[in-house]
Amino acid sequence: MEQRISLVTLGVTDLMRSTAFFEALGWKRSMKEAEGVSFFQCGSIAFGLFPRADLIKDIGLQEDGTGFGGIAIAYNARTKQEVDAVLDEVRSLGAEVVKSAKETFWGGYTGYFQDIDGYIWEVAWNPGFKLDDAGAVELPD
Repeated sequence: MEQRISLVTLGVTDLMRSTAFFEALGWKRSMKEAEGVSFFQCGSIAFGLFPRADLIKDIGLQEDGTGFGGIAIAYNARTKQEVDAVLDEVRSLGAEVVKSAKETFWGGYTGYFQDIDGYIWEVAWNPGFKLDDAGAVELPD
C-alpha cells in the first residue's frame, strides 16, 4: 500500500445543504453529474459528501448514536490571518467555532470549528509545514 490518502468522505445529514455550505466557501464541485454524492478536488486529495444513512449502509455499520467519531479534518492555512479569516467565514455560514484560534506550544496558530453536520475541522497555520502552489502540504523529513 502506498503512503497516501486519496479521498475523505463525510456522511452528511442533508447532501444539498452540505454541498451548498462548501460551495459558499468557494469550493468548486467536481463531477457534478454524479447523483447522490458531491466531490471536491482538494489539492492532491478528493473530498466527498455522501448521505450519512447511505454511508452507514455502505460500510455495513449500525447507527449507534455515540456522537463524536474521533476524527478531525485539518485545513492548513498559509498565514495566521488566513486562519482567522476562515473561522470568520465558516461562522457566517452557520458553522460553530468550537475553539477560537490561538498560538500553540509548537509555534503554530490554530482553531477548530464544527461544520453544519457536526464534523470537527482544525484550521491551522504551521510554520513547519510548507504548502505548495496547489495547497498540498509538504511535510518535512
